[in-house]
Amino acid sequence: MNLVTVKMSDIYVNGLDKLVEMGMYPSRSEAIRVAIRDLLRRELWPENGSPLSQKPDSE
Repeated sequence: MNLVTVKMSDIYVNGLDKLVEMGMYPSRSEAIRVAIRDLLRRELWPENGSPLSQKPDSE
């Protein structure tokens, strides 16, 4: 995986922390990965869910 540094508002960070505290995701990073995956599937790859149906890089 690649490292990507992102700046975001406190409200988003607090929301991510809440999702982790609730046990919905193991970490902020995982919550962000899921959100980006879902965004790309919806906006960029609506037909089959991903480019050439590739699996994402493993950690």
